[in-house]
Amino acid sequence: MAHDVAGLIAALPDIAWSTDTALLRQRSRDFFWYSPVLKRQLAGVVGDALAMPRDEAEVIRILAACHARRIPVTPRGAGTGNYGQAMPLQGGVVLDLSDMDRVVWAREGAVRTQAGARISEIDRHTRAALGRELRFHPSTWRTASIGGFIAGGSSGIGSCTWGTLQEPGNVLGLRVVTMEAEPRVLELRGPDVGKATHAYGANGVITEVEMPLAPAEDWQDLLFAFPELGAAARFADALTRDGGITKKMACVLAAPILQDWCRPFAGLLAPGAAAVLAMLAPASLPAAAALLARHGGREVHRAATAGATTPLYEFSWNHTTLQAMKHDRRLTYLQSLFPAPDHLALVAQMEALFGDEVPIHLEFVRLNGAVCCFGLQLLRFTTEARLEEIIRLHEAAGVPVFNPHAYTLEEGGMKQVDQAQLAFKRETDPQGLLNPGKMLAWDDPDWTPERPRARHLFTSAEPVEIDETLE
Repeated sequence: MAHDVAGLIAALPDIAWSTDTALLRQRSRDFFWYSPVLKRQLAGVVGDALAMPRDEAEVIRILAACHARRIPVTPRGAGTGNYGQAMPLQGGVVLDLSDMDRVVWAREGAVRTQAGARISEIDRHTRAALGRELRFHPSTWRTASIGGFIAGGSSGIGSCTWGTLQEPGNVLGLRVVTMEAEPRVLELRGPDVGKATHAYGANGVITEVEMPLAPAEDWQDLLFAFPELGAAARFADALTRDGGITKKMACVLAAPILQDWCRPFAGLLAPGAAAVLAMLAPASLPAAAALLARHGGREVHRAATAGATTPLYEFSWNHTTLQAMKHDRRLTYLQSLFPAPDHLALVAQMEALFGDEVPIHLEFVRLNGAVCCFGLQLLRFTTEARLEEIIRLHEAAGVPVFNPHAYTLEEGGMKQVDQAQLAFKRETDPQGLLNPGKMLAWDDPDWTPERPRARHLFTSAEPVEIDETLE
C-alpha cells in the first residue's frame, strides 16, 4: 500500500522531516541483526519518512495528520533494542522522539522526563541535584533513551535489587498520546502503566516518563573467578539474596565467554573458569569478600564503575552478545527464565545438555519477590531448525524462552495474549496504525503458540545490505 507521505509533509511544513535514504534506513532499524532469523526477515524494512518532533504538541499534530491519511507510525528512541521493536514493518512514518529529551522535574524520590531523554543524562542530572539515580538501566546506559527502555525493555542493571520494569512501583507514571482523529493525552499511573510498558509503542506514543529514584552510590566493578559454573552461580545467587550487600549487578559467564570473547579480561581467568561480574557499593565490599571466600572464589579485577573506559555492565545483559559477536559473527543468543526455586538445578541441567554449543550467561534478579536468574545464553548458530529445537528443549525442561528471534510482542514474551494491552490498543489506536505487525493479537485475539500465523508483508524495497556497527 502506497502512503501519501508527500501530502503529509506538505500539510505539516514546520515539522522536522527527512526522507534522506541513508538517514531513513538508519532510523528504521535497531540491533535486530543479533538474530540470524530476524536478519533474514527484516533486512529490507524501511520507513517512508522520518519525523523528529520537538515537543508533545508536534507529536499530536503528526499523529492526527497520519490518522487522516491512514499512514502507519512507528515510534522510536535511540534504537538500542534487539528484535525489531522500533522497525516499521509496513513503512510509513518513523517517529523519532530523540529531540524530546528534557528533564521535566526531579524530586527526592522521583524524576519525570520527556521520552527521548538519555538514561545517562537523567542519572547525571539526578546525581548532581539530589544525590540519587534511577533504580536500574539497560547495558546501553550511555545511549539508550528512557522512553525506549520503557517501551521495549523489561529489566537490566539493578534488577538484582529492584526486580523488573513490570513490577509495581518501578514505573510511576506515563504520559501517552493516542492515535485517533483527535489524539488524546492520557496519564497512566499505578497498575495502568502496564498497558503501555513493553508494548513497543503499539498502543500509544509515550511522551513523558516518571521513574522512582534510589540513593546514588560510587559503584565498584568487581570481577570474581570460580573454578566452574556451578560455584559461580551459587555465589551470584547468595549475593543477590544478601540484603546487607548493596548491589546493582550479579552476572555469571561460563567459559569460554570471558576468555575468548571479552578480550579486556581474557587473561584474568584460567581456561574453563567461570566469572561473576558484580557492581557493589563501597561499604559492601568487606561483606562481599567474606561471602566470596565462603564460595571458593577469588577477586581478579576491581575498578570504579564511573571511571572505567568500558565498565563491566557493558559485558553484561545484551552487551555480552555484542562483545562476543565482535569476535565471532556466527554467534547468536537466547533470552530465557530459570524460574525459582529450582533455577540452579535447571542451569546445571542445561549446561549438561548443550555444553559448548550454548555457553551459559546468567543475570540474577528478583522476580515477584523471589531470587532467580534470566538466561541470555550465547548460541553457536548452525541452522534455524536446530535453533528451534534448542528452544523447544529448553521449554520442555521448564526453562521458558522469550524468543529474541521473533519480532512480535507475544512470541518474544510469555507466549500469550496480553488482554490489557490489546484492550488499550483498541481504545487508543482503533485503526491499528501504531507499529503495525508487532501485536499478533490485534489481528488474531485468540492467538496461541500452537496456532499458525501469516507472515507480514513488507511495503519496503528489496532487502538491503546490513552495515552492522559493533560498537
